[in-house]
Amino acid sequence: MRSPLLQRSIVALVGAQVVSALGTQMTFLALPWFVLETTGSPARMGIVLAVELLPVALLGIPSGSIVARLGARNTMLVGDLARAPLMLSIPLLHEAGLLTFPLLLVLVALVGVFIAPYFSSQLIVLPEILGDDERLVSKANAIVEGARRATSLLGPALAGVLIAVIGATTVLVIDAATFLCSFVLLAAFVPQRKPLAQEEDSRGVLAGVRYLVHDRLLRVLGFSAMVANGLGMMLAAGLPVLAYEEFGGSSRVAGSFFAAFGIGAIAGSVVALKLVGRIEPLRLGAASFVALTIPIFVLGLELPVLGVMAALALSSFFGPLVNAPLIGVITTRTPRRLRAKVTTAVITTAMLAGPLGYVLAGPLLEAFGPRPVFVVVATGQLLATIPFVTVAFREPRVAPEPA
Repeated sequence: MRSPLLQRSIVALVGAQVVSALGTQMTFLALPWFVLETTGSPARMGIVLAVELLPVALLGIPSGSIVARLGARNTMLVGDLARAPLMLSIPLLHEAGLLTFPLLLVLVALVGVFIAPYFSSQLIVLPEILGDDERLVSKANAIVEGARRATSLLGPALAGVLIAVIGATTVLVIDAATFLCSFVLLAAFVPQRKPLAQEEDSRGVLAGVRYLVHDRLLRVLGFSAMVANGLGMMLAAGLPVLAYEEFGGSSRVAGSFFAAFGIGAIAGSVVALKLVGRIEPLRLGAASFVALTIPIFVLGLELPVLGVMAALALSSFFGPLVNAPLIGVITTRTPRRLRAKVTTAVITTAMLAGPLGYVLAGPLLEAFGPRPVFVVVATGQLLATIPFVTVAFREPRVAPEPA
């Protein structure tokens, strides 16, 4: 019998996410590098990255109502179609000499408006297609996660080369084009599902928050993810600065750092695909959450390029072993009528500290340099995992998949 993971809609969904994620991963290096080149200021770089995430904190939870009304597929289509011209306007205005720093902040903030609803839709579109089998959805998440993570290998490495050859602004143009490619794939091959009717407990902007507050596991996961994500933004901000200040201002080195995330994540995705059907997803995700923090401590040492890459790759190896099972747990644990709002609430909570992490990263990087900041990140992330791991291992086990 043909695997449900091989149906055309899943293949198209994976393709759309690969294309879009490739552009995003390139911009993940190109945008901060563009700010560093044009301003020479890590603090301003941090502000730009923080402003892009700020709409998540302000609009993330209300956007759950939009996802519930439009459906996951349509929300993704709107997100792709809207972000393409916004991203394209940054290099065009720069080339025309019209891009001021305040205008850049406005544009990246508008791009950020679509982050929370788009990410939420990426998660709930899988159970919409496959149903509510936790292990099947976890396997599908592992495939999607692996495909997206593969772009984190190719995207930054390619961006590092392209920035040196054709400039950061051209890389932003390529990112805009990937949004349009993703739109076409989703529109053509992913079927539209009728949004679920709203019931009493699923009505209102705060319906997802109410469910999140009353579910102990999701509540603690949201807190741990929020702290870890905020610190992760500090790590991400520190890597271009490390390359810029300590490795000769090389965009290729910066690209290799981010590519190392992809190397580890690809390997982790392959392992996750094998393990999610054999190990209880919640416990697998919790244990991996702790494991991914340990290699970050090594970044506090004075390492060569390959040493930095090895530590980043080892940490990112555990990323898919966290995300694939825990995303499956979150989406299948939540009633369908509440899924869009709860998932958006979880994502919003997890990303609330992101802008603060970027804002704090700039001054800390300027004052102390990247290596001490990496030690702070590792310590904070390790401490943030403890509450969630404690709750996760007290939860009832899910029955293993039949042989």
